[in-house]
Amino acid sequence: MSEVEKALARSGVPAASLAALTRYGELLLEATQRTNLTAARTPEALAEHIVDALSLAPYVRGPLVDVGAGGGLPGIPLAIACNVPVTLIDATAKKVAFLARALSALEVDGQAVCGRAERLAHDPAFREQFAHATARAVAGGSTVLELTLPFLRIGGTALLQRGALAEPERQAIAGAALVLGGEVTEEISAGGERRIIVVAKRSPTARRFPRRNGVPAKRPLCS
Repeated sequence: MSEVEKALARSGVPAASLAALTRYGELLLEATQRTNLTAARTPEALAEHIVDALSLAPYVRGPLVDVGAGGGLPGIPLAIACNVPVTLIDATAKKVAFLARALSALEVDGQAVCGRAERLAHDPAFREQFAHATARAVAGGSTVLELTLPFLRIGGTALLQRGALAEPERQAIAGAALVLGGEVTEEISAGGERRIIVVAKRSPTARRFPRRNGVPAKRPLCS
């Protein structure tokens, strides 16, 4: 049993997913020695990241898009655990090359796409095509919504992983959701100060969203 497998098993990762998640963790740690893909540098730290990703698994039942996928968290663990297709989007070519290799090695149904969400969300091949969207550690809540909701079909959900939420950010997320055709439906405790904010897509997002490159982060909606 490898150190990654031991760490995942100690963390309570389901046995059905353990082998595939172990292989993913080993690939990620090996690649991170050459390219900065994750802040996790040890099996124990990586296991924490994977378990955190899996906290979204109960809310994933269909095709998933992961914006700013980096090393594949949370998209690849969710695709493995939930057996759903995943599209991994990142603007850095080296990261996308790793993601493509990992999907192939793990035989995960999915694709890795190089580009910015602000552009790809206007492409008919991606716009309003997904059941769920995630974006881990990309930006503030309002910005994350602008970069994810345009990818969702009606009835889909954006799953935001957040830490402690001050009331102004909570209100900004709720306001941005309405502007973008969504509605905050749940705020779920994920242990400690961690929160999962579920935003359902109720109507089509206006064509002008997302705004051009960099604007969603520089001028967040409703902030």
